[in-house]
Amino acid sequence: MDLRWFEDVLVLLEEQNMTRAAERRNITQPAFSRRIRSFEDWMGVSLLQRKANRVILSPSLLANEDEIRSMILRVQELRNKISTFKPERSVITIATQHALITSSFPDIAAITREHMPSLGFRLRAGNRGECISVFLRGDASILLCYEDETAKPMPFDSSIQHDEWGTDRLVPLVGGKFRYNRANDGSVDDHTPAIVYPEQSYFGELLAGKQKQFSTPSKAANAVYQTAFSAGIKEMAINGLGIAWLPVSMVYREFENGQLVDLSANYGSLALRIALYTNLENEAATTAQASWHANRK
Repeated sequence: MDLRWFEDVLVLLEEQNMTRAAERRNITQPAFSRRIRSFEDWMGVSLLQRKANRVILSPSLLANEDEIRSMILRVQELRNKISTFKPERSVITIATQHALITSSFPDIAAITREHMPSLGFRLRAGNRGECISVFLRGDASILLCYEDETAKPMPFDSSIQHDEWGTDRLVPLVGGKFRYNRANDGSVDDHTPAIVYPEQSYFGELLAGKQKQFSTPSKAANAVYQTAFSAGIKEMAINGLGIAWLPVSMVYREFENGQLVDLSANYGSLALRIALYTNLENEAATTAQASWHANRK
């Protein structure tokens, strides 16, 4: 098989004319026609109806134009990756929860690039369950996620290395006008609007299991907004739309500048650890993991 055949066919599909297609390919029409026949021989089917002054493209060829275009691009990308490959220019795909993109990932990336300056990162963000699925499928070589501090690490086999990056806490908080509507003891009215997590989300499941007030639809008397998107919850809380639960790592600056008020003294908090799972069969990921350990010594 010659990749040029597919490129010839793609140009023919675009031009719908042998003469114009040959001109674009910068070869004579007879030479172009021979290449198209070679492609047909390789396929084992006739893809053109040749008339006296024109050709008619078969419906099967027309129906697969997008596939041909996509295949050419994938082959070109693969050829480029192989021809220019260098370990230090590898790309690591990390499956991570949304909240950790703005808190832990920047530190992880900075430390890794000190040891591997040309390393690139591809982030696959989602809820925790989605991230684990991406990692298990092999579509990411590193999993960055939260875990309940009291839970055991996930039981992967020996090809997966578990590390603890750090710790965090889920805390209740308010912003906007609700900062000034608290009682003398710092509490808020039970019917304060709440920005809650779906109970099937990871944070929702943890908070509901610990019976934390204002955390999920069943734990809030006035659950006005419901979402698992933590960055959106943060902005809603800052703008005074209601009480919410967020990781401290996402909001410590807002606590310091007074945009948000921590209510954990009244409603408790939930301890978390930040876990990294590395597929040791991926060379770049293993090198990155070694750089984290070296940095902590």
